[in-house]
Amino acid sequence: MTYRFLETRRDGPVEYLTLNRPDVRNALNDEVIAELTAWAATARGDSSIRVVVLAGAGKMFSAGADVNWMAKTVAYSEAENLRDAAKLAEMFASLDTLPVPMIGRIQGAALGGGAGLAAVCDVVVASDDALFGFTEVKLGILPAVISPFALAKIGRSAARELFLTGARFSAARAREIGLVHAVVPAADLDRAVAGYVSEFLSAGREAIAAAKGLIPQVAGRPLAEAGPITAKAIAARRVSTEGQEGLKAFLDKRPPNWAVPLKK
Repeated sequence: MTYRFLETRRDGPVEYLTLNRPDVRNALNDEVIAELTAWAATARGDSSIRVVVLAGAGKMFSAGADVNWMAKTVAYSEAENLRDAAKLAEMFASLDTLPVPMIGRIQGAALGGGAGLAAVCDVVVASDDALFGFTEVKLGILPAVISPFALAKIGRSAARELFLTGARFSAARAREIGLVHAVVPAADLDRAVAGYVSEFLSAGREAIAAAKGLIPQVAGRPLAEAGPITAKAIAARRVSTEGQEGLKAFLDKRPPNWAVPLKK
């Protein structure tokens, strides 16, 4: 599929997805949202993809909402804004629930909706000079659509500070609160991303999908409710083709047939 504002590249089982609007700092508008939603639907049905790397072209990952798009929404009725926001929510949900791991490669800044994109990534690697911010309140609005995904990463306490102030914060702070997982010098970004890619490729694709799906099922549930879910999940994996191969490979002291060797 051809996209106007996204660039895609495949390297074996790795899909590289790049926001490609560097002239406007990879800002999100209705067209970008539609393309990301369409891409996610295609990726969901492509069993050859095992890892996705999400990046932004140029000097910034994403500045959030496009100015021209925001100008259009000023004239929208509440009903029109509701339909517009629902499309944005669908996009974030479609990315958040991909059955493969998604790595966010963050340089420059991830603000507003850009921080929301970081929140739906399973792993985020940021340059040490990158900035983040849930900046919506500075515009008199709020980070509503991205809040479920951001809260799942940073928790209520950090959200009360950062949602309510709209303040920008460093990559180091983002790592402290769980939005970012690794902070490295800009020159080392690709090397750090490649390290995570290798880790994912050494694990079972179906097992990763099951583990990713298990997290929202178990999070926040009392043990009495979570226990049966987890027992059923591990029993299913143990008898699966992939699980059987992984367990037998471990016992035989050999790599499983689906593993790509870790790069040194």
